[in-house]
Amino acid sequence: MQQPMYVIIIGAGRTGSTVIDLATKDDHEVVVIERDTELAEEVSATYDCLVINADAASKDILLEAGIEEADALISTTESDSVNLMITMFGKQYGVETLVSSINDPAHMELFEDLGVNLVESPHRLNGQYLYRAVQHPAIQDFMPVAGEAEIFEATVDEGAPIDGLSLIDADKEDLLPEETIIVAIVRDDELLIPQGDTGIQAGDTVTVFARNGARSPITGVFTRD
Repeated sequence: MQQPMYVIIIGAGRTGSTVIDLATKDDHEVVVIERDTELAEEVSATYDCLVINADAASKDILLEAGIEEADALISTTESDSVNLMITMFGKQYGVETLVSSINDPAHMELFEDLGVNLVESPHRLNGQYLYRAVQHPAIQDFMPVAGEAEIFEATVDEGAPIDGLSLIDADKEDLLPEETIIVAIVRDDELLIPQGDTGIQAGDTVTVFARNGARSPITGVFTRD
């Protein structure tokens, strides 16, 4: 089970409220910053979290929220300039996981240059997607299939448990749970359809079907602690 994290969520609108709901259900320590008084009061009454009714585009407010101790910072406002400023503060204070929504795709490069772990654009923006980026930073993309089943992409880290192993060897070592299948590998821009003797290498981008979802015991196979 994933260790509890200290998560700061900016904005409690449609997207932000979904993230708040998921993060509090997983017992993370959550601080919400929302400038709309009515929304702030609603979140405070509904969820077990600290709510600060203020404008988050302020270093003082972010310090009050505990940005220096935060494990993750998620910005979901409707203003790209506000999201960018908040993300810059997060970078300055060494927050490990930075996640932001983006409203104008033309601004994507600005966020990417800042090293944001994931930037969500409107065509698939949803709170579950943003929250999943915080839960499992190794996941580059994921798609719910049915029930708990998911398909996700991850890049294999050098020194990860599966690095250098064939699929057969990985199976022998019980690295992947039952009904978890590596369905494709992209290596040096070449698509490989893996067989049992196919080796997994650092730098590979793998597409994985996980019957029981992209849980930490699965995603951890592809990352180095």
